[in-house]
Amino acid sequence: MLTGIHILLTYQCTFECDHCFLYSGPFADGTMTLPQIRRVLAESKKISSVKWIYFEGGEPFLFYPLLLEGVKLARDMGFQVGIVTNAYWANSEENAELWLRPLHELRLDYLSISDDLFHYGEEEDNSAKRALRAAHKLGMQTSPICIQKPFTESLPVQGQDKGTPVIGGGVMFKGRAVEKLTAGLPRSPCQKLIQCPHEDLQSPSRVHVDPHGHVHACQGISIGNMWHHPLSALVHEYNVESHPICASLAKGGPLALARQYNVNHEEKYIDECHFCYLVRRALIDRFPTYLAPRQVYGLEAE
Repeated sequence: MLTGIHILLTYQCTFECDHCFLYSGPFADGTMTLPQIRRVLAESKKISSVKWIYFEGGEPFLFYPLLLEGVKLARDMGFQVGIVTNAYWANSEENAELWLRPLHELRLDYLSISDDLFHYGEEEDNSAKRALRAAHKLGMQTSPICIQKPFTESLPVQGQDKGTPVIGGGVMFKGRAVEKLTAGLPRSPCQKLIQCPHEDLQSPSRVHVDPHGHVHACQGISIGNMWHHPLSALVHEYNVESHPICASLAKGGPLALARQYNVNHEEKYIDECHFCYLVRRALIDRFPTYLAPRQVYGLEAE
């Protein structure tokens, strides 16, 4: 059941992190307008199961007045509202309070702050930590997002001396992470990669709406464009069996998708996301309306 609409306010970001699965960065294209935010919220209100609106990016604080107005509109409509940020703006704890106080007064429900090596390296007192302290001082509900660089560990296997190697750290191997972070990591036979472990494509609990209107069941997999067809209708009409990408993924993961469309592929991948992303990238010209936007595949718009 769909309970959350995540608004990708912008693809622009102050960082260009190696693990970013949206290829966000300072020169990424696409930022929502206020009329578009109103449109997303109005359509979200028509979906009775939706309770949460999240503003994300990229970095939503880059367009702070727009962010404030979006939060106000969403709260006035009765939604619970969250924000995801890298807190680049918190160059001091006092300044962080200035940025956060208006959101606190608007009764923001949750603030997630990226605080990891990808964003701040080894800095002990970084912008994220200053923002977290300021949020706690104001009494805001907040928590850090800490994604580690990929590392290999072994899980014990019953009856064997050695464990099964698995990848830790929380990186999703799609987008820029495939380009930057896959070297040297152990891989599994593609025959084992037969499910989508992270998204319920049969009945999504959340979708992401980006500045180009794409409604993502998973980043880079569109169920339609709400600038062309209302969001509420797209959600109501969505049927996994009729979606040329999601149908195969729901039945048999990336291996099924590759076999469905005879995509040439390697024998081993790090995990399901890694395999799925590369198969989708190979299919993007065949299914441009379902695999969009091209930016999240590291490709320039046509």
